[in-house]
Amino acid sequence: MTLEDGTDVLVSVLTRHGSRTSEDVRDVTAGLIRDGRLAVGTRLPTIRELTQQSGVSTRAIVSAWGSLRREGLIETNRRGGTVVVNSATAGPAWSDRDLLSGSPDHRLQPDLTDALIAGLRSSQLNHPGREYITDRLRDAVLADWPFDAASFVAAGGGSEGLLLAVEAAAPAGSLVAVEEPVIPGFLDTLTEVGYEVIGIASDDEGARPESLADALTRRPVAVVLQPEGAYSAFGALSASRVAELVEVFQAADHLPWIVEDDAVGPLAQWQAPSVGETFGDRTVRVRSYCKAYGLDIKTCVIGGSTELIDRVIRLRVHGIATNSRILQDALAHLVVDADTADGIAVARSRYQQRRDGLVTELVARGASARAGRNSLVVWLDVRDETGALIELARRGIHVGAGARSFVTPRSGGLLRIAVPQLPDDQAALAELAEAAVEAAGSVHREFLG
Repeated sequence: MTLEDGTDVLVSVLTRHGSRTSEDVRDVTAGLIRDGRLAVGTRLPTIRELTQQSGVSTRAIVSAWGSLRREGLIETNRRGGTVVVNSATAGPAWSDRDLLSGSPDHRLQPDLTDALIAGLRSSQLNHPGREYITDRLRDAVLADWPFDAASFVAAGGGSEGLLLAVEAAAPAGSLVAVEEPVIPGFLDTLTEVGYEVIGIASDDEGARPESLADALTRRPVAVVLQPEGAYSAFGALSASRVAELVEVFQAADHLPWIVEDDAVGPLAQWQAPSVGETFGDRTVRVRSYCKAYGLDIKTCVIGGSTELIDRVIRLRVHGIATNSRILQDALAHLVVDADTADGIAVARSRYQQRRDGLVTELVARGASARAGRNSLVVWLDVRDETGALIELARRGIHVGAGARSFVTPRSGGLLRIAVPQLPDDQAALAELAEAAVEAAGSVHREFLG
């Protein structure tokens, strides 16, 4: 295929699809490579040529080309230009994908230039005094906060905010109840701090009432719920389940502090309701934005009980520490910006397709696999966790041990496969599912010599 042929095909398809974003350009080009219309050895047009003929912005093409290079589909050199080097039939390089910790796909995150410029336009920039949350950020998050929060504060990333909220609610050494499954790092940190932790089981509609009731008989100082179900194996908190949980809390002989962890933030398919509608003076919600907007935003928002918010403020270097006004107002810009919302909608859809695509492939092969509607992980039942992890690692596939996400001992093995960096190609998901199902039956045996 000649350079002219490659240009004509690519421009024609991009124009027909109305492609404008970097994700569109990446998907269209990868599809043409995959189906052979852009064969290995085809020279692609220069960025300038493609911009002029397709009307797509230079920034979008540069970003798309970067993604395709990272996936090993194209390469660029000074003399030969950009050339197709892989037909995509070999599948992705699994070792290059973070299927363990769940790092976001940065290709699906917004460009921060406009947001940071908006942050620099703060009328209070460099003024003396502390703003625990700027007016712009408070106004931005109020629009869809799930209950009437009396106070707000901005903190660092979501993990920092969650730990601050727990520490504000419960002194070290206290008993804390946590809805399971949960991200392992959070459980590890609670243990290191010295908390005694008990688990609360969940199902399709959120934390199970009978499990919460059992936990409350032990009088925990704080209860951590996950309404959106960022790591759920089943679903997210429903309105009917909120009513049941409220009844359980009301029937208990004491009311603990309630911390709601919204780790998925704007990427949620559907925002869950809150027990804070009833217990506003005992509840805070921690909303993370890093997975949606990028790690460098480094700002979460905690809203709810004034008493707990005041404690959070004091915990941050005795009330001295505050988040930069620039970062706070940059986040405010992202929360209300229409173009950013369109991009997040694309990311939300892409993550859903990846999550559902992998579950579909696993179930089609007879595996027991599941994920919640907002979940950033897929859960897979296995015969032996250690054996399955070792077998997948031999293939360059690194996933998580499910047992580390539970306080309550489990009878069977479980793997945790992070969603954000899964491939979009269904054939690649099928390849991963095939490997995972084969590993699910592996058993690790240790022998002493």
